[in-house]
Amino acid sequence: MDKLEIQKVKNALLSMQRYSWEQGMAAQAFLELGESDLAILCAKEAVVRQSEDGRLALIGGGSAVTDPAACGEALLYAAEKTGDQFLKSAADKMLDWLLNKAPRSKTGAIFHVLDKPQIWVDSFYMSPPFLAAAGYYMEAMEQIEEYRNILFHSEKRIFSHMWDEGSGSFVRKDFWGVGNGWAIAGMTRVLNKLPDNMKKEKSLLIGYIKDVVDGCLPYMRNDGLFNDVIDNPTTFVETNFSQMLAYTIYKGLSGKWLESAYLKHAEKMRQAVHSKVDKFGLVQGVCGAPYFDHSGTAPEGQAFFLLMEAAANEFYVHLNIA
Repeated sequence: MDKLEIQKVKNALLSMQRYSWEQGMAAQAFLELGESDLAILCAKEAVVRQSEDGRLALIGGGSAVTDPAACGEALLYAAEKTGDQFLKSAADKMLDWLLNKAPRSKTGAIFHVLDKPQIWVDSFYMSPPFLAAAGYYMEAMEQIEEYRNILFHSEKRIFSHMWDEGSGSFVRKDFWGVGNGWAIAGMTRVLNKLPDNMKKEKSLLIGYIKDVVDGCLPYMRNDGLFNDVIDNPTTFVETNFSQMLAYTIYKGLSGKWLESAYLKHAEKMRQAVHSKVDKFGLVQGVCGAPYFDHSGTAPEGQAFFLLMEAAANEFYVHLNIA
């Protein structure tokens, strides 16, 4: 890892205003980089902005249902590391929101927002990893199954973005690159938390992840990046999905559930991403905040650069060649 570049990307992330999921992703990135104090500080700030119903880091409106749970993994870590019962209580409240209060479909899928009965691919990353980290492994798996049943296109092996339960139709059927990144990275985080005796569930997740990785790779551009909508070359060229996909591949290689043939793809994407980091440490060309409908910069793009680098370092250290 280029330590100077990592520091610049980290500094840029810390300078950014962050919504709930972005706060959670920053904390996750710091955890995986070994920056435990920063992760704990992020978790503490998420609790400062916890709503009465249990949702963490709630700023800028209160419609988010699953996004606040992205802070949960770091909060559980912070509670254990510090022994602070206030932090433990805050994590319990977040968990209670997901298990008992959050709006759901008739089949049990947790909706992504409060004001519409919608299921978004983003939710793969937000709530199942926290549920698994809290020991609710089967609930995490059930959410993944629900989301996959609704959003997965079996022929193309890619996920659509948004489904509306009320109308029984897609709000956005597009195969959004970052959305597929949320799905595979979220399932990867769950996979890494399942206990060894859940072999069936682990095998299912590995199959689900490989399906999407294999479905997406043929759409990679020659430069190692993807279009915003994976199969639509008229949409803008986007950086973050390459980070998310590379992260997933490095994790799969470290866990030995992906074959070594995938390494060349991860390396190509990682090289492309490094070329997009400017002198201030901003990862350019990701889905740009705050609306994610254009090429720009965003906290999630910064965080996934750091997550990708941590995953790559883990893999190369494992090979004793870092």
